[in-house]
Amino acid sequence: MTTLVITQILNGLQLGILLFLLAAGLTLVFGIMDMVNLAHGSLYMIGAFLCATLTELTGSFVLAIILAIPLSFLVGMIVEMLALRTLYVRDHLDQVLATFGLILLFDTLVQLIWGPAGKPIPLPDFLDIPMTLPGGIVFPVYRVAIITVGLLVAAGLWVLVTRTRMGMLIRAGASNRTMIGALGVNIRLLYTLVFGLGAAMAGLAGMMYAPISEATIGMGNDILIVAFVVIVIGGIGSIRGSFIAAMLVGLIDTMGRSFLDTLLKVVMSNQNAETAAPAISAMLIYILMAAILFFRPQGLFPPKTR
Repeated sequence: MTTLVITQILNGLQLGILLFLLAAGLTLVFGIMDMVNLAHGSLYMIGAFLCATLTELTGSFVLAIILAIPLSFLVGMIVEMLALRTLYVRDHLDQVLATFGLILLFDTLVQLIWGPAGKPIPLPDFLDIPMTLPGGIVFPVYRVAIITVGLLVAAGLWVLVTRTRMGMLIRAGASNRTMIGALGVNIRLLYTLVFGLGAAMAGLAGMMYAPISEATIGMGNDILIVAFVVIVIGGIGSIRGSFIAAMLVGLIDTMGRSFLDTLLKVVMSNQNAETAAPAISAMLIYILMAAILFFRPQGLFPPKTR
């Protein structure tokens, strides 16, 4: 039983890492640019398909990721310059409608380019094996790699935002975009770079998830909803909040789906418990979000305003 619990905790951390990669880019765009981008999940999908294609062309999954990350960054910059730049001065409803249109556009383009069928991504042999962790716990090497890569990206993003000039400009832009524009900072270029960074992180999340399932049309639409839950819980615009909230959501979702039926069997019949558990498990993260909104509307770790 202890082994099963630890295994599910690791699965929850792996899910949390993927959610963080998606939510961190989303909260950067939302918190800094005040832009509601429903098409963020489409960038997650594009990253997965780019990785699948490059894996076929190069024969190397690792090399494909290395090449697909800057391509995802470039796609994000192009989308920002061509489609989103004029939306910054519009209200959120206009942004929602426009970016929903982008979802339909991206789904159609992916179908035209790659076809309606999904594209599996084969893992190299050194990632497609189990490993034995301390305590005799057997866990897939690839899932450990996802956790490791996610933690490295989180650390790198923290250094970028808190220890570099670029990060200083990002924080200043989140606080007062008019002032940093008056000081001579090219706010348009800053926004384009921030959006490209968010797209690269979303694309990386898609690349890391696709080998577990496959790259499919619309794969980012459902997970985007969970990513919005993450940034609401953590605090819109807060990288630290997104990370902690993603870990919480990943653990709650995984542990709920794994053990809630066992807990419910204590107070109800086996049949009722097995029927109720999946529905309640799916609701747990939304119940948590509702509680956070009621007791702390700004989120667990809202960004500092000054």
